Amino acid sequence: MQDLTPQLRTRLDRVERAVGVFVLLAALVLVAGFAFYLYHTALRKGWFKTQVHYCTSLDSAAGLKLGDPVKLMGFDVGEITRIDTLPPDDLFSVYVEFKIRSPYFGYLWTRGTRVRVSPADFLGNRFVEVTKGTNYMPIHLVWPVREMPPREAAALPNLSQVVFLDAVEAPGGGGRLTVPMQPLETNVLDQLAAAGVPMVRVADRQVSTKHITAVWNQATDHYDPYTPRTKPYWLPPEESPALTERLDNLVRQAEEALPGILAYTNQLAAVLGQAAQVSTNVDGLLLQARSLVTNLTEISGALAAGDGALGRWLMPEDLYAQTLTILTNANGALTHATSTFTNAGSLLAAANTNLVFLASRLDPPLQNLSLIISNLNTQVEMNTNFVSTLHELLANTDDLIQGLKRHWLFRGAFKTNAPAAPRGAAKPFQRYTSPKGSLR
Repeated sequence: MQDLTPQLRTRLDRVERAVGVFVLLAALVLVAGFAFYLYHTALRKGWFKTQVHYCTSLDSAAGLKLGDPVKLMGFDVGEITRIDTLPPDDLFSVYVEFKIRSPYFGYLWTRGTRVRVSPADFLGNRFVEVTKGTNYMPIHLVWPVREMPPREAAALPNLSQVVFLDAVEAPGGGGRLTVPMQPLETNVLDQLAAAGVPMVRVADRQVSTKHITAVWNQATDHYDPYTPRTKPYWLPPEESPALTERLDNLVRQAEEALPGILAYTNQLAAVLGQAAQVSTNVDGLLLQARSLVTNLTEISGALAAGDGALGRWLMPEDLYAQTLTILTNANGALTHATSTFTNAGSLLAAANTNLVFLASRLDPPLQNLSLIISNLNTQVEMNTNFVSTLHELLANTDDLIQGLKRHWLFRGAFKTNAPAAPRGAAKPFQRYTSPKGSLR
């Protein structure tokens, strides 16, 4: 440099400055690009947001790897952070831990939220998805939690946005006075104060913090304070096997069923052979049936010749003529019977008319007879001694007639002649008891 002329030295200084500025600008651009990459990676990974760790247990880790996204309602809301084995005596075999970033962990509630592991493609990959809860009790809370007396809690503004965190039992076993996530009410707070409850924990839903304040405890059914040492919350799994495993099971079942399928094909071939033999026999039967079809055609043509074709075909000509004669005579007899029945109907109609006239003529005498009988009945009812008198009269009359029969003067008037004996009949033997009897 000392040997260079001042002009060259000045030019080299300018070049050095330009190169330094270029290097400095390149370094700044590189740092800015790296910072931009880190910023967008942080946004994508949720480094600037609150993240909550969860865990679940599976039967297999096939198709899962660290860093795989975790989905919720179709969105990437977190990633898998740990995959490890469980003890041999555990119910499951694999431990999977993942994290969910804000605000998506607010959709995970104490009921209805599960970890669903489903196939992702045909290469055996699977993905992890968490489902939205079915009750409004979030697993993790970001609201400020305070503990205060019931009287002080009643003075808070906008009580409908402040909720209880614990279930408070009434003293003496009177049941629960509050349940978790129940909004504050003045009457409930008064009951707590009257029951002697010193302090209650409440959470204000109007204010959100940037860190977790409480986590649900499944064993005790209440919210515990959240600390950095709090273990990940366990979610129940719903695991589906990978598609490769399903295909393997399907192929295994197909291999097991293949001998049966081959047996069925052999049976089918035998059935087809028998069907061919049956078709050959049917062809022979069809040839034999041609004559039968021809005869049936002739018979049907004879039957369709006109009225009475069936009778002419079944009966000879002399029998057919006799049948016509008999039917003609029968028709005449039926016509005569019809006229006879018509005359009988006319006679019955006339007799009916005469009977009606006779009944109308007999009606007045019957009415008079009924009137006489009713008058006689009235006289009998009015004269109570009439029947007794009549009875005595009839008895005296009978005694008189019996006396007349015994009197010698009137005995012949009451004598009855014995029936005459038939001719040729022997006279009955009459035995006389005394000489006086024989002279009579």
